[in-house]
Amino acid sequence: MAEPNWANKTVFTGDNLYIMRRMNSGTVDLIYLDPPFNSKRDYAAPIGSQAAGAEFSDTWTLRDVDAEWINLIEDKHPALHRILLAATTDSDKSYLAYMAVRLLELHRLLAATGSLYLHCDPTMSHYLKLLLDAIFGRSQFQNEFVWYYSGGGASKKRWARKHDVILFYARSARWTFNADEVRVPHKWTKGQRRADGSERDPRGKLADDVWQGHSVMPWSKERTGYPTQKPLTLLQRIVKASSNMGDIVLDPFCGCATTMVAADDLQRQWVGIDISPKAAHLVMERIEQRQGMFPDIIHRTDLPQRTDLGKLPPYNCRENRETLYGQQGGDCAGCRDHFQPRHLEVDHIIADKKGGTDHIDNLQLLCGHCNRVKGDRGMEYLRTKLQLGT
Repeated sequence: MAEPNWANKTVFTGDNLYIMRRMNSGTVDLIYLDPPFNSKRDYAAPIGSQAAGAEFSDTWTLRDVDAEWINLIEDKHPALHRILLAATTDSDKSYLAYMAVRLLELHRLLAATGSLYLHCDPTMSHYLKLLLDAIFGRSQFQNEFVWYYSGGGASKKRWARKHDVILFYARSARWTFNADEVRVPHKWTKGQRRADGSERDPRGKLADDVWQGHSVMPWSKERTGYPTQKPLTLLQRIVKASSNMGDIVLDPFCGCATTMVAADDLQRQWVGIDISPKAAHLVMERIEQRQGMFPDIIHRTDLPQRTDLGKLPPYNCRENRETLYGQQGGDCAGCRDHFQPRHLEVDHIIADKKGGTDHIDNLQLLCGHCNRVKGDRGMEYLRTKLQLGT
């Protein structure tokens, strides 16, 4: 397994896409993510709660999507692009583009024995499963869990909506799974035997894919007030089942820190990412409350530097220029006009500030005009400008 290029117990504040692009490949054993659901709702933590100030809108439009993402998916991942085209609304398309580019990075980060659990609801779970099938491979799908919870209201117009969905995928055919760690109690009295006369297993029965639990109630001691907070018992079950002591757990939407608390309690290493600065404070507060001491947590706002790509030559070196010239046939990657080598310039496809690296896979040749029009923006911006004749 590759070495991580961050320290244990690190919380990054920033866009998780840019941060994940700079994390070493194959370094994470377990990923749990509870991203926005595209629920068309706004969320905010109550004033006076631990999470006061945390808020987000879960309504998506194409204005929320970096054109670079759709361009990247269309150019390099046609199967994913077909799923985006199948979306019935612009809102769904923008949400799926947002998720697709992040799921591609999460797949890259997983170790061969790693697993991913994506928490969603029936609003978009069917589309998200298609994305995961395209990225991981259909054979790597393991379970669709129904998390049935109490609480909430009922409707006289339809059946009461009382469950979320958790999609479980493995990175390869040899994933970690500790079934005995998450057995559940039998529903019979002690000493009762099976119909064939054999003894019941005193450790309990193996868990199935319907999980019953409670939402985090207003009176719960673990409640932070953070929008969409999930109970600690749910995350403890996932961490126990799909990782071992010392393994690395990642939550790229770590929000109210429940994944980090569960991993810490169970002696796993962990790393969390969230765009809200409030998340880092919640992680420290919650772990301090449980340990009774100030936790040794690292808070970072920079992008990590990848160490798994080997020693890279200067991006503008002669070797890169010659390789790219051969790959592109001497054509500018923007306007597609043919140029002599001396008139083409090396450009980063994904800018450094967005997590791009100097690896040749992230480099291209542009003519001087296209390079200056593009700047540090994505290729979709350049193409739009060229179509407008600017």
